[in-house]
Amino acid sequence: MKLSDFKFNLPADLIAEHPSRNRDESRMMVVHRKTGEIEHRMFKDILEYFDDGDVMVTNNTKVFPARLYGTKEKTGAQIEVFLLRELNREARLWDVLVDPARKIRIGNKLYFGEDDNLVAEVIDNTTSRGRTLRFLFDGTYDEFKKTVEALGETPLPKLIRRPVEPEDKERYQTVFAKKEGAVAAPTAGMHFSRELVKRLELKGINFAELTLHAGLGNFRSVDVEDLSKHKMDSEQFMIEEETTRIVNAAKERRNKICAVGTTTMRGLESSVSIYGHLKPYDGWTNKFIYPPYEFSVANAMVSNFHLPQSTLMMMVSAFAGFDLLMKAYKVAVKEKYKFFTYGDAMLIL
Repeated sequence: MKLSDFKFNLPADLIAEHPSRNRDESRMMVVHRKTGEIEHRMFKDILEYFDDGDVMVTNNTKVFPARLYGTKEKTGAQIEVFLLRELNREARLWDVLVDPARKIRIGNKLYFGEDDNLVAEVIDNTTSRGRTLRFLFDGTYDEFKKTVEALGETPLPKLIRRPVEPEDKERYQTVFAKKEGAVAAPTAGMHFSRELVKRLELKGINFAELTLHAGLGNFRSVDVEDLSKHKMDSEQFMIEEETTRIVNAAKERRNKICAVGTTTMRGLESSVSIYGHLKPYDGWTNKFIYPPYEFSVANAMVSNFHLPQSTLMMMVSAFAGFDLLMKAYKVAVKEKYKFFTYGDAMLIL
């Protein structure tokens, strides 16, 4: 498949600027792979599609406030620093993106906070936009993290053009969020409210979790026409024994196994035995899933509506079937479903 196959016209006003008022009250398109039928529902209706013994696998990663604004020594220029990854805890070394990148060189110091209570020094240029920063901080690691959290901002994607609001701190997380490390939220999970999870559990649906720390690669555009030449960014992920036990038992019973989101699906497909069983894992994945692809674990999926030509859309099309997904996206545009991070949901069965 080619990059140009995934083009479609997405009007700008269909990119959601705000989340739905209640988590489980976004719209939900239900796509049936066997029949090609498309239904229009509310997300809380997901209860009707799952039964006792079915499993939902969620991503329990937690987004940290990764966007900081600092000033450059001497010139006072404002610099945006996006924390990507902690490289060394003791040395306070971080892999970051800086903007504007042209103004930042090795040896520059950046000051954060009204009292300049956090200082960072640039010690390496890794890419044209990327840098390695060493934070100069005298306190304990916990004090350092608290300072970063107090100064940091919820890292909404740049496509959401409005300023960050107080509600984003809670809404740009899922109710499953436990393990900090993501700079992008696993958005499909954001449709679940605690009440809905409880109602699903009462119906006998099991929840299993993995951790995949979603990075900025989720928003990176594909710039090669031949998809086999595209390289995904590596992301850290973990699957524990308990999750493999729940998922493999459901597989043997032939129950539904629903991957909640593309990050969850990528995690599941990155740790499978030759017999199609899920295995525990602790490491990294740069798996890129696009059509045609044979899925080994999940037989249902919750997803958001993704941007044209994005790797996320490509993965969902591999699961739904390319022609059916393109038809569903056409219907979504016509019916004015909301796309992207805070957009509506799609359930693929």
